[in-house]
Amino acid sequence: MPREFKLPDVGEGVAEGEIVSWLVEVGDPVSEDQPVAEVETDKAVVEVPSPVNGTVQELHYEAGTMVEVGEVIVTFALEGEDVAAAPAPTDDSDGKAAEAPADADAAETADAETAVESAPDTGGRTFAPPSVRTLARELDVDIGAVSGTGPSGRVTESDVRAAADGETVGEATEEKPAAEPAAEPGTTAETPPSSEPAADRDRTLAAPATRGVAKDLDVDIDQVPAVERRDGEAFVTADAVREYAEGQQAAQAADVATVAAGETGPREERIPYKGVRKTIGDKMEESKYTAPHVTHHDTVDVTELVAMRERLKPHAEAQDVRLTYMPFVMKAVVAALKEFPELNSSLDEEAGEVVRKHYYNIGVAVATEAGLMVPVVDDVDAKSVLEIAEEVNRLAEEARERTIALEDLQGSTFSITNFGAIGGEYATPIINYPEVGILGLGAIEERPVAEDGDVVARQTLPLSLSIDHRIVDGADAAAFTNDVMGYLETPSLLLLK
Repeated sequence: MPREFKLPDVGEGVAEGEIVSWLVEVGDPVSEDQPVAEVETDKAVVEVPSPVNGTVQELHYEAGTMVEVGEVIVTFALEGEDVAAAPAPTDDSDGKAAEAPADADAAETADAETAVESAPDTGGRTFAPPSVRTLARELDVDIGAVSGTGPSGRVTESDVRAAADGETVGEATEEKPAAEPAAEPGTTAETPPSSEPAADRDRTLAAPATRGVAKDLDVDIDQVPAVERRDGEAFVTADAVREYAEGQQAAQAADVATVAAGETGPREERIPYKGVRKTIGDKMEESKYTAPHVTHHDTVDVTELVAMRERLKPHAEAQDVRLTYMPFVMKAVVAALKEFPELNSSLDEEAGEVVRKHYYNIGVAVATEAGLMVPVVDDVDAKSVLEIAEEVNRLAEEARERTIALEDLQGSTFSITNFGAIGGEYATPIINYPEVGILGLGAIEERPVAEDGDVVARQTLPLSLSIDHRIVDGADAAAFTNDVMGYLETPSLLLLK
């Protein structure tokens, strides 16, 4: 008996997902836990595995369709069962695949079955990482038609870009107008002078009246094609000048029409507001209009921290770990959160209670092609700087590749965003609601600092702390920031934590 497979709950609180791509086709044999589809939720792209051993009998939706959790997306024929011919997904108004006609011709059915049986095990299947599939969608490339040059035939980014370039060339060739018929003998003189290349001469013979016409029509007479030559010099008439002017005006009008028709390229485009981008927007809106934000700015001298990191980098590299400033900041933040627990809390509005967290899961904002994502490092207080660095690097890479697990995007108690990596000093970070605080980091740079009456160059770090003013007072925000600054200014204090 065929087994209907419903879209599972691929993440906490996820109600629907977009089928980004199918990894199998009708007739493909599958094994249990083999990925059959890529589904994009409002948090990440995940692979949905087959629950059984069998053969794909029907794909119920086409790629690009939003499907609610619990909807049947695939029908499998279990091992030992015949595979009924079923059509591949086709485009209809709601994206659902069209059903096979009940009275399908027997011969066609037989042909379909033969085709299924003769298909190779991997025929038609496309292997590519999510980032490459995303690129293919952006470049409007049918990734299923791309030949992969990567290991085991995987489609690479270069393959997609090459396919995109090839399609562009093909389209240009098809749109190239057919060659115009050659002019018949004796008709050259009938060709309007405007259709000829501009003459671009240094000297032109013409009657004074012709020059007057050229002046009135704002025509450079040296650009007008000659009608004859006199004494070896080009000679133009008033009629030639007028024809040239009319041709130029017609060409300009045609250019304007072409631009207005969008034939030179779209002047704007519409991109669906969905997926991760919409989730980010919804969260930002909820945060901004729920929590009254206040942002506290300050600057800390991190010269000693910069020197410490330089000393520790070789040791980290020896353990194959890239050491940034972020692990130090995270340790400093957690040390300060222990002193100011109101910043490591959330507000349960329904219960009317402030929930103080006695664990320290720090979210780190990461810019990805899909938008801002916030992977979470759990229990930062129980990890070393190197352990934190290793985990931050892994999570950031997985977020950028859209392979991060949903559980790694959940459960943060306080967040940090590093806009200084891109450039800038201060900002107003939006709180990762329902948290009550987020710390923004500017760029660490050498800046002038007053020290004992002298102005000296020091490495400084701008800080921007946004708080939910319902839970955190401004004085507490300033005191918390001062605590963080103390640890960053004298990072050896972190050894005592």
